[in-house]
Amino acid sequence: MAGPEITITKAEGAWVVRSLGAIIGESKNVLLLKEGDFPEVTYVPREDITMAFLDASDKTTVCPHKGTAGYFHMVGKSRTLKDFAWSYETPLKQVAAIKDHLAFYPEHATVESVS
Repeated sequence: MAGPEITITKAEGAWVVRSLGAIIGESKNVLLLKEGDFPEVTYVPREDITMAFLDASDKTTVCPHKGTAGYFHMVGKSRTLKDFAWSYETPLKQVAAIKDHLAFYPEHATVESVS
């Protein structure tokens, strides 16, 4: 049985990631992943994120179309956001482009184009 169609495109321009009142990342190498009827997900290269704000979580989930995702907590001055972001360390072949990228839950982070 085939899964949903997945497309990955490079986003235009510069993007910023904000959470808990801080800018935690800026990138011109953002990827947009569209999977079937699900909302588009923005993936930001890990190298463009201030990883000092993030601690690895023990949580993992498995997507039959993308692979196993690992999660990160966001550690702010006033609080910690549990399982704030996720990443596919060894994504499946069809989504290999998202390796070394992070995606963020919209209720915890704003990822937006600034140009």
